[in-house]
Amino acid sequence: MNSINHYKQWMQSHADVGIDLVRMYLGVGLLVKGVHFMSNPDYLTQLLGTSDNTLFVQAAVAHYVIPAHLVGGFLLAIGLLTRLAAFSQIPILLGAIFYVHLPKTMLIQPRENLEFSALVLFLLILVFAYGSGQWSVDHYLSKKGSESESVPSQV
Repeated sequence: MNSINHYKQWMQSHADVGIDLVRMYLGVGLLVKGVHFMSNPDYLTQLLGTSDNTLFVQAAVAHYVIPAHLVGGFLLAIGLLTRLAAFSQIPILLGAIFYVHLPKTMLIQPRENLEFSALVLFLLILVFAYGSGQWSVDHYLSKKGSESESVPSQV
């Protein structure tokens, strides 16, 4: 029982570690999803095949979603421009939920994609609200910038 309390106290004092791990995991997952979309264009065609504007949607996916997942996922993973990277993913996930997955919920199909997209959207909103955390390039750069401002220049 004592060890459980010890771990609980450690987690409460290091809550930012959990947010950092979620941010890194989301970044790597979105990067992998971008590579998957880029290497499997047939999957995108199948996923978006039921839409009315198929050519427009496929062009939008090719020119916005894939680069946003690749660049935004990398930036989230390392913690650089974290809020901007998370914010750029939010419209993609909203589109995935409301445009791709939600219309299919009336059909009797496995719906894991809808729930997973909603979970990723929720976690992206948390990362956007919280920021980059201590294990990030953003934190390192802000710490380095504050050190250089506190050191007076000698003339």
